Amino acid sequence: MLDMLVRNVNLPDGRKGADIAIRGGRIVEISAAIAAPAVTEIDGRGQLATAPFVDSHFHLDSALSVGQPRLNASGTLLEGIALWGELKPQLTVEAIKARALEMCRWSIARGTLAIRSHVDICDDRLLAVEALLEVREEMKPYIDLQLVAFPQDGYYRYPRSHENLLRALDKGVDVVGGIPHFERTMAEGAASVRALCEIAAQRGLRVDMHCDESDDPLSRHIEVLAAESRRLGLEGRVCGSHLTSMHSMDNYYVSKLLPLMRESGVHAIANPLINITLQGRHDTYPRRRGMTRVPEMLQAGINVAFGHDCVMDPWYSYGSHDMLDVAHMGAHVAQMTGLDAMSQAFAAVTENGARALGLQDYGLDVGKPADLVILQASSVVEALQLRPARLYVIRRGRVIAKTPAAVPRVMLEDSTTDIHFSKGLF
Repeated sequence: MLDMLVRNVNLPDGRKGADIAIRGGRIVEISAAIAAPAVTEIDGRGQLATAPFVDSHFHLDSALSVGQPRLNASGTLLEGIALWGELKPQLTVEAIKARALEMCRWSIARGTLAIRSHVDICDDRLLAVEALLEVREEMKPYIDLQLVAFPQDGYYRYPRSHENLLRALDKGVDVVGGIPHFERTMAEGAASVRALCEIAAQRGLRVDMHCDESDDPLSRHIEVLAAESRRLGLEGRVCGSHLTSMHSMDNYYVSKLLPLMRESGVHAIANPLINITLQGRHDTYPRRRGMTRVPEMLQAGINVAFGHDCVMDPWYSYGSHDMLDVAHMGAHVAQMTGLDAMSQAFAAVTENGARALGLQDYGLDVGKPADLVILQASSVVEALQLRPARLYVIRRGRVIAKTPAAVPRVMLEDSTTDIHFSKGLF
């Protein structure tokens, strides 16, 4: 007897009409027309089943705080940092935790079951660390949550960053973070990368740096990050997030940089919604998009994932934590319009994100945990086109969220017609 049998779904790799058998919280078989009784049976009706969405870069501590104490009038990264600094003295563990838990509920409803969240450690009370450690534990049955010790105000620029970062890691924060472009000089930025990577190597931890989140083509800390990854044997365990300065670098320098990144095993994480909103604010016209060179990195063999980064906070007033919105925008900005490119955009919010986070037990495969999402679309391409309803969100073989299928009705004078989105074109 199976615990659950999901019938007649399409898979991201192009297989159609597959059945997924689940027992003991794991996938035990994927094939056509499985003949076995099950406690629960779901008819997929030819819709797409995928492994859960992965948000590779997020800030749970600031999520849903938009307007506190005021809106970001300039729309810039620096004003956002200043606003967060104004809000920090008013924060409480209870307030941070309540917003983060609400954000997790939004995430679950949209099929995002793995999140890497940066948590600000430039608050000597470490309130955000305390709150998000509690959230990580409470949400463990539903979401794989990784926390990054993030010195928002600069590892050297904020006097107690080193001490606070070590305290956060000792409390159980998973990943070492940094923000070298916010240090006072390029030299201090490079030094912060070296120091933080050494801490990660000594502790056997992963690294995820806010790196070169700037329009300045001379902000080149990703080069240092890649070199330190190789020097310290951190290959495959390091992420460079944002990398927006690469958008403005000259092509010759990038032609040298990309092989270094590939050889060092550095993962790149772009944040399309936020990158195109914050960057280019000092431009007139033509105005730069700001997002890093996604197609070029993919072509160079670098793993590229997408993050949502912010939802309704001092840096970004919008968002619902829908990773298909992120992939949709990323595909537009990076001009990823071919079929293969659209599949790569979908992978950037699923399997590529899992690889960047080092999730070992991820994917729609026999033996893996039965974590999957059934969408109201017949293929990966349709999912990007329509950003459809998440009909079922399943965690360890149990339905944890459902959304009714959307069937809009067009009412004209002489007829009434239901509009069915999924056409099965790809």
